[in-house]
Order: sequence, then C-alpha cells, then structure tokens
Amino acid sequence: MDITAFSDDNFDTKGWINEILDCGENQSKKENYTVSLVMKLQLYVQQVNNALEQTSQEVLHSLPTIIRNTKHLQEEATALRQKMEMVHDEIIKIERETGKSINIIEELDNTKNQLDIAKQGLHESDNWAILVNDLEDAFDTKNIEQISNKIYSMQRSLKLLVNVSDYEDRKMQLEGLKNRLEALTSPSIVQAFTSNDAEQAKIYVDIFSSIERLPQLVKYYHKCQREMLMTKWRITFEREQDDCITQWMHNFYDLLISNWHTQNKWYNQVFANQSSLHSLIEIYISVLTSMDPSFDNCIDSALKQVSDKLNLLKEIKQITMQFCNSLSNLVKQTLHGKTESSQVLVLYQAVCNPLVSYVGNYAEYEKPYLLKKLSNMNIMADKLSDTIQNLGLSVNSVMDIAREAKNRCAEITENCGYCGLLIALRDFFSSYVDQYRVALRQIERNKKNVEDWATFQLSLSLLQNSGDMLLKMKQFEKEITETVLKDLNRKFENVQYKLLLLNDEDRREFDSLVKCVTEGTKLSLLDYVNNEFMTLCEDIHNTTYQIVLSPISSQFNVVQSAKTWKQFADSSFHSADLPDYSFTPQEYITEIGQYLMTLPQHLEPFLFRDNPSLTYVLKAIDQEYNVASDDESALATVFLKLVAKGTCQVFCDKILSICELNYEASRQLSHDIGYLGNVLQDLGLTLSENLQQLSVLLKLPTDQYHSQSSGYSARYVAAVRQMRNIPSN
Repeated sequence: MDITAFSDDNFDTKGWINEILDCGENQSKKENYTVSLVMKLQLYVQQVNNALEQTSQEVLHSLPTIIRNTKHLQEEATALRQKMEMVHDEIIKIERETGKSINIIEELDNTKNQLDIAKQGLHESDNWAILVNDLEDAFDTKNIEQISNKIYSMQRSLKLLVNVSDYEDRKMQLEGLKNRLEALTSPSIVQAFTSNDAEQAKIYVDIFSSIERLPQLVKYYHKCQREMLMTKWRITFEREQDDCITQWMHNFYDLLISNWHTQNKWYNQVFANQSSLHSLIEIYISVLTSMDPSFDNCIDSALKQVSDKLNLLKEIKQITMQFCNSLSNLVKQTLHGKTESSQVLVLYQAVCNPLVSYVGNYAEYEKPYLLKKLSNMNIMADKLSDTIQNLGLSVNSVMDIAREAKNRCAEITENCGYCGLLIALRDFFSSYVDQYRVALRQIERNKKNVEDWATFQLSLSLLQNSGDMLLKMKQFEKEITETVLKDLNRKFENVQYKLLLLNDEDRREFDSLVKCVTEGTKLSLLDYVNNEFMTLCEDIHNTTYQIVLSPISSQFNVVQSAKTWKQFADSSFHSADLPDYSFTPQEYITEIGQYLMTLPQHLEPFLFRDNPSLTYVLKAIDQEYNVASDDESALATVFLKLVAKGTCQVFCDKILSICELNYEASRQLSHDIGYLGNVLQDLGLTLSENLQQLSVLLKLPTDQYHSQSSGYSARYVAAVRQMRNIPSN
C-alpha cells in the first residue's frame, strides 16, 4: 500500500478511500478487500506508534547532555562579555591620553594638503600662461584640433584655479577663446549639417563636447535643419503655383515625414548620447509656426477662389489630421514605450494651428451654405396653397440639411465648432420661420369677414406644418445634446481636440456650452429658434381663430344698429301679451348658428388625435388644450369652446353698445341669445355667464326690473336699465 498521500497538506480522506476502492482486482470482493485495507492501516498505525515511542525514549536519554552543553555556552558568553568590557575601557583610556596628538596630526595633514593645492595652483597658473600663448599661435594656423585640445587643457586648469583672485577674469578669457573657436568652425559646421556629413559632424560633436559647448552645436543643427525645410517649402510653393492648397500641404507634409525618418537615423548616429525626439520636435514646431507664406495665408487665398468653402476646409482638415497621425506614429516609435512629454502637445498644436481660426469662425462658413441650401428649395410659390404645401413637404428636407450640418461640423471641427454651428442653425431656422411668416401674412391679407373655409383650412395646414417642425426640432435638439455629452472629451491620442482646434477665448466659450448642457443650467441649445417657432405657432393659431370669428363679428354688427330694432318700435302689438315661443330668432343669429353648426365638419380633416403635429403644437401654445381629455374629439372641442367663448364675448360687447331698446325689442334680443345658447348646447358647449345674465335682464318686465334684477352683475343691470330707459329707483 502507498501511504505517501498521507503526508500531503491537502490530504482528502474521502478522495483517497474512493481511489483505493475503485482500483485493484477485487471489485467483486469489496468487503474482504476493505477488511484487508483496515488491517493494513491498523498495522501502519501500530508501527508509527512504536516509532514515536522509540524516538521519545531517545530524546529523554539525550536531555542531560543537552543541558550540560547549554550551561557551558552560557559560561563562555559571560566570559566573552567581561573581556569586551575591558577592551572598551582600554580604548576610552587611549583616546583620552592621545586625543591632543591626533588633533595635531590632523592639522598637519590639512596644512600639507593646502600646500599641495597651492603648489599645483602655481603650476597650473604657469601652465595657463603657456597655453594662452600657444593658443594665439594655433589660431593663426587655424588648426582646429590643436585649438580644441588646448582649450580643453585650459578648462581643466581653470577648475584648479577656482580660488585665485582673478578667477572670473580667466573664466571670461576662456569663454572668449571658445567663442573664437566656434566662430572659426561655424562655416564648416553648417556645411557638415547641411550636407548630412556624419563623419565630419562627429568630429565637431567631440570637439564641442570637450569644451562643454555641445548644446550650442545642437542649436547649429536646429538652425540648419530649419532653414533647409523652410527653403524646401518656398520651392514647393513657387513650383506648384498652379496646384491647389491641398496638394501643397500634402506634398510638404510628405516631405516632413520623409525628413523625420532620415534625420532621426542621422541624429542618433552623430549625437550618440542625445535623444533625437526633442530636437526633431523643436525643429518641426519652429518650421510649422514660421512658414513664409504661412498655411493660414494660403488657405485664406484658396477660400476666396472656391464657392464650396466647407468642402475645402474638410479636405484641409483631413490632410492635417493624417499628418498628425503619421507624426504620432513616429513619436511612438522614437519614444520606445516611454511617456510622451508636453512638447508633443505643442507639436500637435503647431500642426493644427492653421485650422484654429476657421474652427473659431465656423459660423461664417456654415451659415451662407445653409441659407443657400434653403434658398434652392424654392418654397415660395405664386399660389398660397402651393406655398403651404411646399412648406409641409420641406420639413423633412430642412431637418436633413440641419443633420448634415451637424455631421459636417463633426468632420471639420471634431464638434469643437458647435458654438458656431448653433449660430448658423439659428439663422438658418430663423430664415425658414420667415417663410412661414410670409405665408401667414398672405393668409391674413386673404382673410375676409364672410365665411371662408378654404382660408381656414390653409391656416390649419400651416399650423400643422409648424407643429411638425416643432416636433422634429425637439428631436434634433435632443440629438445635438446627446452628441455634446458624448463627445465633450473627444481626443486625438491623449489630447483633447479642443486643445488643438480652439484658441483660449473659443475654448472658454465651448466649455461654457458644455457646462450648460452637463449641468442642465440651460433648458435648450436652440432656445432662440424654439421661441421663434412658438411665437409663429401662436400667431398662426390666433389667425386661424380670427378667420373663424370674423364672419361672426361681422354678423353681430347688426345688433348695435338702430334699424334692427326699429320694427319693434313701430309694432302695433305688445310683446307682453305674447308667450316666449311666439318669438322667432332673427336672421343674423340664425346665420351665425348655421355657421357654428358647420364648423365641426371643417375640423374633421384635421382630427387632432390622429394628427400628432397639430396636437403637439396646440398643447404647446394654449394651456386649455393641455387639460383636455384623451377623447378623439377633445382638442377639437377645445377649439370650438374658444370660438364659442369669443362669439359670446363679441355678442356681449355688441349688446352693451346698443343705445336704446323698447321692451318688445328687448325680449326679441333675449330670445336671440337663447337661440345661440341652444346652438351651443347642440355642439356640447354652454352659453357664457355674461350672456345668460343679459338674457334674463332683457326680458324682465319693466315694473319688476328693480325687484328681480338683484343678484346680477351691477354693470349689466345698469347697462340694460339705461338701454331700456327704466327709471332708476
């Protein structure tokens, strides 16, 4: 039996038992096999117990020896401690007796060192004078290697002469000699850097490193590279005058990428212990920010020559970002996994700088484009009905144009031009609203004081179109808000686009816009446009209402006319002797009643429940539509209610303007009011409280007027009393 598994720290009893019972030849005799295993285990346990007992006996026998050895170790440790204390006391005694002698020795040693320094200083001072004299001869022969060696020796000597009285003068003298050497070698340095002569450049690297002027040599390299690239740009510009700006940019950027590859390899070969990244970035920043002519001037000239300015800006932006991506890859290759420095951000900003002014003034380019698109739609027609139909058909096209503008802003400005986009959209939608207002003015000019259901339906159609536009504007604004929230930290590599494409002032404006959206401090990005549309809808609704009410007001003009009531003054009978049913409504009120009864059928083509645009706009412009039920005809009923309310008010005003009525005319007028009430009741509406009071007051008998008029409006009581010439009590 293998019992090695028992020594495992993670020994599993059940698993071990199952494994033992599953293997072997005794599957059919498991009981006997199990008994045998138990006996073996008992035997192993007995053996282990015996081994433990034997080991315990051996440990007990060896304990006295262990105790004796421990005592010996303790005694030896005590003796060692006593000896160490004696040695410590002796050291203290020696230090106390010999301390003065050691101080004297230290002072003598310091004096010796100072004498050695003074000796060496005198030697170097003599050597300095010799080197100065030799250098003058070397400068005459223009032996650069000899001059650099002697300047190096003088540099070493100066470090040993730091305490001499004329140290600063010697230092200035040395710097002057280094300047002379630099001036002597500068033409050759420029030639070596310009021709990419690596071997000659290495010689100057060694020379300038030895005289501690290597940073100055790197500056020579920067200047040579900058002038070379600037010259190539001027050649490109002059040679490709017939090509467009995008081709110039593309060719020059290709040249810069190729130059980076070449110079990175050459720089690492010449300046072995220097990083090429810092130098190349500094060179490229200098070139990109001081080009003559600059990309800004070239782009300005190109924009003046093309009609589609936005498309040109889009191409320029694409070329610029392609160059940025290429530079980013080169930077990563040069870094070899190291962290980017802030200098890389400055490089990206220099590349994107030609775009900054155009992103900041994005509205100037987007606005004319949008207005031209709107003008090309040819919405206005000779016939008013065609104009309104065109407005309805134009809603989807206008929103498509707006969404294209949003997408175009993302392509050209990476959404950093949203402030300009909103300005352009505001003017675009405002111009669109103006076309609605032109149609509305035509409707108002066509409005008549007679029944005109054609104009009424045109007005309702215009209101429906404006409601459709409001609904789509709401959805569009939601899309813009979501885009702002989603792309507020849009980045190129690890750099936010707003740092590349916006100047400080425009960035503050953009951040303010984002803050308004994220914090909800501004209800709408297009508040101005929404308010314009809302005002338009209110005006259209008011015009629609006036179209319906104008014929009614015209009919009511007869009420205040004395001719209407003259017949009752000439009457040979007294109405007091006639019952109420003997009166018949006059022609003006029956025509108004018939007019009101036909109004619902003219609203059927615009069932508001099946017309979400009209439903939305009605609820937006008047609170009464909001409290309406969800019934299919609820909103239509509200419109009828408004017309009925207006009708009652006009009727009331006309009645109050009557100068004189006799009792017969007064009863007739009350009957006319009752007829209007019956018409409104058939429409599911009620007569206004004012007319109800006037109706009662008009038919009160003269002798009972004062007693039965109590509880009614004092204004109406007085007006009817004066109109009927009832004496005041």
